[in-house]
Amino acid sequence: MFDICVIGLGYIGLPTASIFATKGKKVLGVDVIQRVVDTINEGRIHIEEPDLDILVRAAVQSGNLTAAIAPQPASTFIVAVPTPFHHENGNTLPDLSFVESATRSIAKVAKKGDLIILESTSPVGTTEKMKEWLMEEVSSQFQEDDFLFAHCPERILPGQMLKELVTNDRIAGGLTPEASEKAKELYEVFCSAEIFTTDARTAELAKLTENSYRDVNIAFANELSMICDSLNIDVWELIKLANRHPRVKILQPGPGVGGHCIAVDPWFIVSACPERARLIRTAREVNDSKPEHVIAQVKERAERFRKPVIACLGLAFKANVDDLRESPSLHIAEKLAAIYGSDLIVCEPHIDKLPKCLEGKATLEPAEEAIKRADIVVLLVDHKPFKKLPKRILDQRVVIDTRGCFAGGGA
Repeated sequence: MFDICVIGLGYIGLPTASIFATKGKKVLGVDVIQRVVDTINEGRIHIEEPDLDILVRAAVQSGNLTAAIAPQPASTFIVAVPTPFHHENGNTLPDLSFVESATRSIAKVAKKGDLIILESTSPVGTTEKMKEWLMEEVSSQFQEDDFLFAHCPERILPGQMLKELVTNDRIAGGLTPEASEKAKELYEVFCSAEIFTTDARTAELAKLTENSYRDVNIAFANELSMICDSLNIDVWELIKLANRHPRVKILQPGPGVGGHCIAVDPWFIVSACPERARLIRTAREVNDSKPEHVIAQVKERAERFRKPVIACLGLAFKANVDDLRESPSLHIAEKLAAIYGSDLIVCEPHIDKLPKCLEGKATLEPAEEAIKRADIVVLLVDHKPFKKLPKRILDQRVVIDTRGCFAGGGA
């Protein structure tokens, strides 16, 4: 029997499973994609994250980490699957189908006393739903208090996952105090920071609140950038000067907000209390509107060219990662490809082939080659290689800089 079974071997599940394994726990990692399972069992990784390959290799070689496509008996089950959202009748609603499927799969191997932890960022009440789903499957065999349920949201940043997994404070929110304490004890195996216990609903809302706070503040910066475009003011200089006030700390604007957290989590609060979450909804709408603002800027500049060649620098949702989930940069590139076709060049140093939505609609080239061919350069992601580009290469090009990477680019 395994000590821990981690369901979902993506950006959260894989590092979590691996670090437990390197701390001596017998871990089964579960993923529904056979290619992912095979890759991990070979000691390799299917996602990009600094030093994760070293951690996974060590975990597999120790014999403590094994991957499979279905759960097996374990003392603890950790669910780390996606929680996307979908649009229905004009509303943005959470999709808990992956969490439900993972929970019901546990029922086949569950036993009395098991600790079941939800790490996936989820709407308030999801941990309670997990208990309901599990009991629907096993009610003839077990009582409701035979299992311990807790929500322990992840708080790690792509690009710094392995460091933050260990050093960031954690929250252990159980459906019962016993579940909270058991979850806390488990994460103390590798977490050097403080672990706070609370109830499951508070833990769920805490994670949503953290990302909504970021979203609201980014929306302020993005709204400022659009105001500055209308007033012909350099937003980067404006923010730099405003931030000289000791109690002002404006964030940096960008082409929008992406990733699976900040671009998604606020909607979970909005869906739970639509009549109260007015500021959170507005921030989401501002950030979701920013890509269209960038596209409008490109179209305006393109009018001066008979057949403009456009280079988009960056597709990832943030700098120095390969993650394209909910990426506003990818959305912008896709829209521009629909308008300008094969005259769109894309540069993304963290991928070696175009995503499916751009296949046959654009070309993928290194940055310097793309810029040399382009009439218009659109900086969408401030990857390190882009910051090192010689400024002279941008001479005679129209530059739209959404990240303040180049002087005088605008937002």
